[in-house]
Amino acid sequence: MKTSVRVTLIGARGRMGQTIADLAKDDPKIDIVAQCDLGDAIDPATKDCDVAIDFSNSSAIDEVCRAALRHGKALVIGTTGHSPEQRQLIEETAGKLPIVFASNFSVGVNALFALTRQAAEIFGSEFAPKITETHHKMKKDAPSGTAKTLGEILKEGLKIEVPIESIREGDVVGEHTVTFAGPDERLELTHRAGSREIFARGALRAAQWIVGKPARLYSMQDVLGIPPAK
Repeated sequence: MKTSVRVTLIGARGRMGQTIADLAKDDPKIDIVAQCDLGDAIDPATKDCDVAIDFSNSSAIDEVCRAALRHGKALVIGTTGHSPEQRQLIEETAGKLPIVFASNFSVGVNALFALTRQAAEIFGSEFAPKITETHHKMKKDAPSGTAKTLGEILKEGLKIEVPIESIREGDVVGEHTVTFAGPDERLELTHRAGSREIFARGALRAAQWIVGKPARLYSMQDVLGIPPAK
């Protein structure tokens, strides 16, 4: 009988942290053995887990990586808004332990990433792309990490910087639209999140998947088995 995956939850009192904790209660494959939040020491909380899930704040990433390295634990990083130096730290840490690093853990959004890449290949330079993202008014970073990922996908495929419009209003969980405007026609690819549970389920899926994997930086596309771009 397969034992449950022991998880340390970092950022446990935030919106995502609470959602993950609630889902984990009903999941026999997940055992949250420690929780910490702003002001709590991360190092001792990671000592007895198999994997740490981080949905705290980008400012905590130094301490998160340091603790994971000290105890040799896998990481699932869901924070966004990292500086180039913080991104480099994550990549360096992934040279020594397995990390899933994703701007969005939803299955649907990762399908959107793949479809956006495919559409860019089909349209080429004849269609002008644009990204629009809407989130609740409490979201701090803009553009969202998901919108930035979409922009990186389009820049890689089309060799251009794509404009991103960020809207902060109400309690919108998350909405992302990629528009391709061409002569006399336009294509819109849209994902709307109805609940934070879609991200929490994805993060828990990533946590189960990453344990025992070789040291490397993985994406949610790797977790879901979505083929890489050609």
